[in-house]
Amino acid sequence: MIRKLIALSLAVFAPLAAAQDFPNRPVTIVVPVPPGGIVDLAARLASEPLGTALGQPIVIDNRGGASGNIAYGIVAAAPADGYTLLASYSMYHVGNPSMFTGLRWSAESFKPVGMVAVSPHVVTVHPSLPVKNLKELVAYAKAHPGEINYASQGSGSVPHVGTELLKQMTGTDMTHVPYKGSGPAIQDVLSGRVQLFITTPPSVIGHIQLGKLRAIAVAGRERHPMIPDVPTAAEQGYPGFELDAWVALFAPANTPDAVVRKISAALESGLQKPEVIKTATEAGVRVSYQNPDQLGATVKKDTDYWSKVIKSANITVN
Repeated sequence: MIRKLIALSLAVFAPLAAAQDFPNRPVTIVVPVPPGGIVDLAARLASEPLGTALGQPIVIDNRGGASGNIAYGIVAAAPADGYTLLASYSMYHVGNPSMFTGLRWSAESFKPVGMVAVSPHVVTVHPSLPVKNLKELVAYAKAHPGEINYASQGSGSVPHVGTELLKQMTGTDMTHVPYKGSGPAIQDVLSGRVQLFITTPPSVIGHIQLGKLRAIAVAGRERHPMIPDVPTAAEQGYPGFELDAWVALFAPANTPDAVVRKISAALESGLQKPEVIKTATEAGVRVSYQNPDQLGATVKKDTDYWSKVIKSANITVN
């Protein structure tokens, strides 16, 4: 009887003790893409204030490749102690389970910690493509089926699934060219090897402002403050074409709740700092903290929506 009571006490108090002691060494955030783009930006945006709040260094570990599945597999298999976190990209998180078979992870492999940032997408084209708005793009695509090549930073990303959604909505045919990250994708769009790239503003704002890329639509509910002259898709007659990407922190599934709450509280505090909000705004993204329960609800809602889109468009990745 005494042994049972001791065991029960250890089961109850061990997580609390772990949370009180956490962290006593650096915390690693695994990023599922190479440096550059919104996911890496958001991870680095959160790392400094998070490290300050927790009192330990935050290590960014970029593990790009396999449409994020390498990084997701690493974090899913990591010790559930709070020292290994995932900077999760929305479409990888909610879309990959519907597109891939034989994954080493599932939605149940992770515990929500907190939302970091949200960004709409902008539809950009190489200036050699003779279109200046979304209607002209659709008309050109219909007149030249299969001739427009569109880039994505990887199969299963928002640019991939989002462009397939646009094709489905408009009855057009365009060819997907996947890359290992937004950096390589942008280089080929700038060179004209591919003509279309739907991506988040931080990746392309500078190129748009220099005239190297042409922005023809914002896939969001409102115009983007850094490109205020570019109308939304809805303004151009395509309501419902909205592509928001979010980046959020997750921990391995069995991480103690007390540890998760401690990280989430530190994240919330850090994201409220004026300098963090300023950096995010200047980069074209919006800081948008959600607590673990709110983030869990967002994941469920987005999974329900995008799994239907993926199934309807018959999107699969080998």
